[in-house]
Amino acid sequence: MASAVAARVPRRPHARRPSASCVRRLGARALDRSVIIGTAGHIDHGKTELVKALTGVDTDRLPEEKRRGITIDLGFAPLILDGVGTVGVIDVPGHEDFVRSMVVGASGIDLALLVVAADEGVMPQTREHMSILNLLQIPRLVVALTKCDLVDDEWLALVRNDVLELIEDCANQAIVACSSRTGAGLEELRRTLAESLSHGYSRNHDDVFRLPVDRAFSVKGTGTVVTGTVWSGDLAIDEGIRILPSGRATRVRRIEQHGLPVGRARAGNRAAIALTGTELSDVARGAVLVRDSHWQPTSLFEAVLVLDSESAPGLTPRSWLRLHAGASEVGARIVTADHTDDANVKRLARVTTDSPLVLRGGDRFVLRLPAPLRTVGGGVVIDPYARYPRSGRLRAGRSRGHRRTDRRLQRKAQPFPARSCRTGNGKRKKNRRRV
Repeated sequence: MASAVAARVPRRPHARRPSASCVRRLGARALDRSVIIGTAGHIDHGKTELVKALTGVDTDRLPEEKRRGITIDLGFAPLILDGVGTVGVIDVPGHEDFVRSMVVGASGIDLALLVVAADEGVMPQTREHMSILNLLQIPRLVVALTKCDLVDDEWLALVRNDVLELIEDCANQAIVACSSRTGAGLEELRRTLAESLSHGYSRNHDDVFRLPVDRAFSVKGTGTVVTGTVWSGDLAIDEGIRILPSGRATRVRRIEQHGLPVGRARAGNRAAIALTGTELSDVARGAVLVRDSHWQPTSLFEAVLVLDSESAPGLTPRSWLRLHAGASEVGARIVTADHTDDANVKRLARVTTDSPLVLRGGDRFVLRLPAPLRTVGGGVVIDPYARYPRSGRLRAGRSRGHRRTDRRLQRKAQPFPARSCRTGNGKRKKNRRRV
């Protein structure tokens, strides 16, 4: 958990980010509980069909999705579970080209529904999605073996063994064989989901308000509307808010949850918020709505990282990565204090981004290579407003030679280091830095 990692880093306060998710569209019912379920799995393994069989809602709404027969963007549907109430379900894309949307949907969900087709078994995107779920520390996992009507019992047992090997490190797990076409196993899947969600922590509604924007559009007669899931705190109509990272101030005109007008949006619930005096160009996916004036965007933060053993040796302070945090995706470079290739070692690092982010201690993020596209690691934010002190933590307890190397690495991590400049007489003057 994020709190456990933060607790192991000295001189850092205990911090845990409330669960969150970013979803695309509105459903039909208000949430009875602040609980979100997110799907994951390989393309064509039946995620959208399973959601439709469970909820009765087809989450593929875009014309391109209908034409190509695959999920491209996030979808959302309400699900009624006995003993739990109505919870939200996020349907994510399974194609490798849309993993960025999968990360948006999986960020902070309460339960992951990993879908594996029984006729194909574990596939490459199954493994990558599972890796992302592990990096995001999703607390619960239920595996649905779909299309079980297409295979015999012997083959189903082999696929089940492969899945068990894949999820052996997950504590709270369950596997259910089902079929969206025949309806076999769907009731058992509902009971398993309800049982997994019955033992969970309640969200803190007294926290500061934060809502990452996953969709923005304009409604005639209403104006600009943004949608997302409230990560923490609550928000009422007519309250003033800010749009970060731009810092633009606006006011809440109207709030809806799953098509129904409400007076207040609470943590963990889906919300559509109409903003006054805001143009559509002022807000987009990745923006964050906040109410407290102390929120500030950052382009340099300190985190604890876990990197893939195959990719770590090739990463340098000059290597550009894609960082996914909530609904945001930015370019990033990392500087680590520990020069080790062990994948199991958590290393303290400073992360520099090419665009500002809105972060707090305990937020989790995923790192991916831009080419070839693949996940190489992730981490948890320790200090969202890190700076370069004269004797920082990256250099604490290290020899003089190591401290000199760390100073070089920190300077290389500057977003746009000046190598030369022109003087008043037009001559080029070199900036020589002493180490």
